[in-house]
Amino acid sequence: MASSLVLQLFLFASLLHSSSASRTLSHSSSQNFKFQYHKGPLLSGPISVHLIWYGKFSPSQRAIVSDFITSLSSSNPSATQPSVAAWWKTIQKFYNPKVSLSLASQVLDDSYSMGKSLTTQQVAKLASKGGQKDAINVVLTAADVAVDGFCSSQCGTHGTSVGAPLRGKKHKTAYIWVGNSQTQCPGQCTWPFHQPIYGPQNPPLVAPNNDVGLDGMVINVASLLAGTVTNPFGNGFFQGPKEAPLEAASACTGVYGKGAYPGYAGNLLVDSVTGASYNANGVNSRKYLLPALYDPTTSSCSTLV
Repeated sequence: MASSLVLQLFLFASLLHSSSASRTLSHSSSQNFKFQYHKGPLLSGPISVHLIWYGKFSPSQRAIVSDFITSLSSSNPSATQPSVAAWWKTIQKFYNPKVSLSLASQVLDDSYSMGKSLTTQQVAKLASKGGQKDAINVVLTAADVAVDGFCSSQCGTHGTSVGAPLRGKKHKTAYIWVGNSQTQCPGQCTWPFHQPIYGPQNPPLVAPNNDVGLDGMVINVASLLAGTVTNPFGNGFFQGPKEAPLEAASACTGVYGKGAYPGYAGNLLVDSVTGASYNANGVNSRKYLLPALYDPTTSSCSTLV
């Protein structure tokens, strides 16, 4: 359930592109496929999102992610469109009852309590510091923290952890891990805000929050939240083998706006002041770039713009 590296995104998108007579890689192209439901439990109802910050993050960096989480459930009818909340509504098409995400606790571990090189088991242990029931615990590691597989095979992943007993019962809780790749592998995990190591070398886009590492993290967090809710325990909605599933967002790799094709994120909105590219508006006047999501009603990738 790992979030694919940008190189893998290009390779996958290239395969799709080669089978199409069109140069377009979007919800209107030949990228049309069926997801399968594997009859496992899904997340539903109100879900608390707990953020575990591991390493040094400034308050402004933490606000980029926390504002994104808050934006997912924003019900302000006057909010500027397209919105983060509108993006999340595509996930609601997968099943009933509906699922809603809200920001809960934030745990700061800026003393690197487990060192600066983490194993998968240590990440899961960090995740257990969040909520234990009806929760998604998101572990975010700083730019100077190495994690097993980071940059070599993944930019982030989602899985399950078991925390301390709650009322005498242990609960299996979904968690996400995403690393800040700005210094370790920006060409792999922050595209389109950095030129990729391989593939078409178009100029990188300007990050909407002026932080390539954190704006890249938001893309991966968004992708993994979509995958976690619809496939929390490995037997929910996905396409392909269980060991390397294509999930709600990873099935639409490299697509952010209409007209996307390998090396081109698609037709996006551009801030007239900063020149930043984005496709979603959030709380506190935030702007974000979010991945396309698989739409089960059309069996294709859906974009906000």
